[in-house]
Amino acid sequence: MSRPFSGWILSTAKQSAVLVKGGRCHYSQRLTQRTHVRWGRTRSDKALASGCLCDPRHQANISRSRSSRHTAEDVHFQLLPEQINYILRANEQSHKVPDTDGKNPNTVLRFESNILASNTPCEDRRSAATCLQTKGHMFGIFDGHAGSACAQSVSERLFYYVAISLMSQETLQEIELATEHMKPVLPILQWHKHKNDYMYREIASLYVDHLRVYWQELIDLDNESGMSVADAMSYAFQRLDSDISLEAQVSAEEEMLRNLTLQIAFSGATACVLHVDGVNLHVANAGDCRAVLGVQDADGAWSAVPLTADHNAFNKSEVQRVRSEHPASEEETVVTDQRLLGILMPFRAFGDVRFKWSEELQQSVLRNACNLEPLNIYQYYPANYRTPPYLTAKPEITYHKLRPQDKFLVMASDGLWDMLENQEVVRLVAQYLSDIRLQEPRVSVEKRSLGYMHNLLLQRRTRRSNVQDTNVATHLLRHAIGSNEDGEVEQERLAAMLSLPEDLSRMYRDDITLTVVLFNTNAVEAHYRENAQE
Repeated sequence: MSRPFSGWILSTAKQSAVLVKGGRCHYSQRLTQRTHVRWGRTRSDKALASGCLCDPRHQANISRSRSSRHTAEDVHFQLLPEQINYILRANEQSHKVPDTDGKNPNTVLRFESNILASNTPCEDRRSAATCLQTKGHMFGIFDGHAGSACAQSVSERLFYYVAISLMSQETLQEIELATEHMKPVLPILQWHKHKNDYMYREIASLYVDHLRVYWQELIDLDNESGMSVADAMSYAFQRLDSDISLEAQVSAEEEMLRNLTLQIAFSGATACVLHVDGVNLHVANAGDCRAVLGVQDADGAWSAVPLTADHNAFNKSEVQRVRSEHPASEEETVVTDQRLLGILMPFRAFGDVRFKWSEELQQSVLRNACNLEPLNIYQYYPANYRTPPYLTAKPEITYHKLRPQDKFLVMASDGLWDMLENQEVVRLVAQYLSDIRLQEPRVSVEKRSLGYMHNLLLQRRTRRSNVQDTNVATHLLRHAIGSNEDGEVEQERLAAMLSLPEDLSRMYRDDITLTVVLFNTNAVEAHYRENAQE
């Protein structure tokens, strides 16, 4: 019989208490050893993100002294089941999409989401919104690295850039006219936020100013109907990344604002965004977040259909793309040790201007900064840094037309996919939906006898007895960190994984953020019936 999981964690942690798994860290730790660059966040940095959505605020029996690093002996796995549930459910979110008129029912039934932090503060973010001036729902997962600043900024801004790109010239002119005359502006998005979601209110006016410049440029393009969804998403990604870069180059008068724009630009974030308009699905991905479709075949079997490709060294076409953009003399150096320039894991990302700006521009911007040390921004250049930019925020766009057999879509940061394979994620969601019967069966009038209803209630109670969570995203989190080799969740394993302080937690798991979008099969089928009649 194998020893308890908590014992295994303690044993391995004693051997490598300060070692971070390469697969769990976007930046290479060798860089820290070589140049003494500190990638962690300082207390002053954390203060900027106070109220961050990923703080579970649980009281585990853990030594929390900041005067020295945690060791394996500091950790005691004594979380009770109620504490485990509290931690897992602290950031869960569920939203049912309201029904529309019968002619155009929503193809999105509901979405459920959750975040489980490993870093402090969490570097992942999520967003969900409904477009009010154009059709469609948007969902986003943003995985930050070298801090949470870039992921936070992108999670607040990117949807606006996409929505603006989709608008007709007439609508944009109405918005500009109202802004010019200081009148109420047409609402662009209806956000669906968790109560812990954090916003950069200190910098909101700058964001609005740059968004306005963007829509003014779109008006001048004289494009009456707006961009296609694919073009809108691609252009929005690149335009926002450009704005993030420019904001850091223009030195703001206010110190706090200047520091924040630098943090956003010098940290980084990968992004995966889903746009759903009727049966039309568009996924824009830059980095190693992932979107996977859950498909149920006619015989009831489930399959996982990936709608994104990871942009990292394990993607041969992506490696070839990066190498093709630089001289042949750099073929052996542009990707080394499965990282970009031997340092960065994702090959596409927002921010990360260290991999985009020239050395001269970096020196100029950082020289004019007031005090870099509290921001954890240091002047360094990767080895073989010859022909920047090496990194892009240009997304890869995938289009998929919803079919009746497409039941749900799971999008998540790489923290989930490090733990579970695509097929396993789809199996867990499918089993969960089967167990709870999300769409309860209708009972005809003839069958509404007291005895029949009693038996139906007993059946439903039995089906739900093995389901611990009312949120499918939480169900996935529980299995991702708590499953043993047989796929069964163990309380001891859950307690061990959730009790680890940040110093040790990053050895075993990354921040995990996920959203499960459940599709309305009836609406999809109705769409195809109507089109068949035309």
